[in-house]
Amino acid sequence: MIRGKTWVLVGLLLAATSVAWPARKKKVDKEEETQTLQLPKELPNFVVGETRRLTFYVTPLSAKGLLSQQVRDGLKALDREDGDDAVLQIRAFVAGSGDLRRVRDLISETFAEHRQPLPVVSIVQSGGLPLTGAQVVFEAVASSRRELHPGGLAWISAQTASTENPLAPVPPLAEQSLADLSKAVAAAGADPAAVLRVTCFVSSLDKIEAARAKLAGQYPRAAINLMQTQREPIRSIAGCEAVAAPGEAQGPRLEFRNPPQLAHSADVSQIAVLRAPHSVFTSAQVSFGFEDRDARLAFERLQKVLEQAGVTPADAAFVRFYPLSQKIADQIRRVRPGFFAGPTLPAGSVLLFEGLSSLDAGFAVDVVAAKD
Repeated sequence: MIRGKTWVLVGLLLAATSVAWPARKKKVDKEEETQTLQLPKELPNFVVGETRRLTFYVTPLSAKGLLSQQVRDGLKALDREDGDDAVLQIRAFVAGSGDLRRVRDLISETFAEHRQPLPVVSIVQSGGLPLTGAQVVFEAVASSRRELHPGGLAWISAQTASTENPLAPVPPLAEQSLADLSKAVAAAGADPAAVLRVTCFVSSLDKIEAARAKLAGQYPRAAINLMQTQREPIRSIAGCEAVAAPGEAQGPRLEFRNPPQLAHSADVSQIAVLRAPHSVFTSAQVSFGFEDRDARLAFERLQKVLEQAGVTPADAAFVRFYPLSQKIADQIRRVRPGFFAGPTLPAGSVLLFEGLSSLDAGFAVDVVAAKD
């Protein structure tokens, strides 16, 4: 009887063991597939819009989160503001040490996700923005479904006031720049209520809110943008540029004006009135390197982009240069006549900035051109 009980006990132990140690699976679970992230789509070198339908936006500043979050929030704000307008151009000013290439990727990803045409983009590192913690602000040009400007658009060059002393207060210079801007708006044949966007570049943001308040009061319909160009500027400066809608509907397709009430500039015409049916916007073309030959290569690339758009440098209305040093600004002035020649230069600006998306960049340039 004892031996029988022993065999019963052995059987129970074997059964328990088979429960505690399940049989090995005959098939190994399939390994998880590695997901491949889709690369951002390449942004275009140029876009074309109808001049009379163009609209202008500046996104609100935010101090929430890091650069990537602020970029996404800025693009969401732009999407709310522009409604059904199709964005053609974005000019992004980035403050701080964030990766400017990430801004480009996020713009591409966002527009692709929303199945919207990609805009041309210029990304520039500025010295600062007038809100602590803010790292990015977008200026955008979009196309409305309605005709808005029968007289075309007047692109007004940055009206600069400066002094060699980098510690000189900016508010008096801003006052002078705004006074000249008011003269330029009148010379362009536009009323203050027809000013669509104003951008002011200053060497210091100290007490700059007074300038913002004055701009908002004088140009009630304008999208307003203010920024510091460099963290440690070599001189004190204030320069305000604008876009306005002239009242006169008739005139040449592209007209440059240098009214006597404004100081003559060797760099730019003071006003470009663009009445051509279409406007071409280019992305920022970068000069990689710091020699004159590098600058010529950048101008040659820009010329090819313009030719692809069906225009030439002679059609350029507004040309903005973003050099990173005074030496590079002087280089631009030496090389530019070989590409923007003729008795009259385009309107625009040559202002020093903090940085660009490449460490070996000397300057960037973008263009607004007239197209029939």
